Amino acid sequence: MPVPLHQAKAQFFRTLGHPTRIRVLELLQDGPRPVRELLGELEIEPSSLSQQLAVLRRGNLVTATRVGNTVVYALSTPDVAELLRAARRILTEMVTDRGDPLGRPRDPGPRASPREHA
Repeated sequence: MPVPLHQAKAQFFRTLGHPTRIRVLELLQDGPRPVRELLGELEIEPSSLSQQLAVLRRGNLVTATRVGNTVVYALSTPDVAELLRAARRILTEMVTDRGDPLGRPRDPGPRASPREHA
């Protein structure tokens, strides 16, 4: 039996639900990169990066190609980069409209005392 679309979407967004995975996808927007370059940019342990890349591969968000001893990762489709750009636009709008992406009100800054206005 096929998975309902809303469940597939929930799984898709869970795959995106880790800061390292988002950062990897952002780095890959500029084109394919070998693992060693990703490691240099992310400053995490190789085993941690390997785990996060495996999640992205299973979610079909990235592809891996072996070139000699090097594994090169790329976005599976340009739509992934578009999704990241859309998320940036949405978050930027949320920050502008409401203060921050979590909907907390903007800090109005220090309040002036009545004497300062006189």
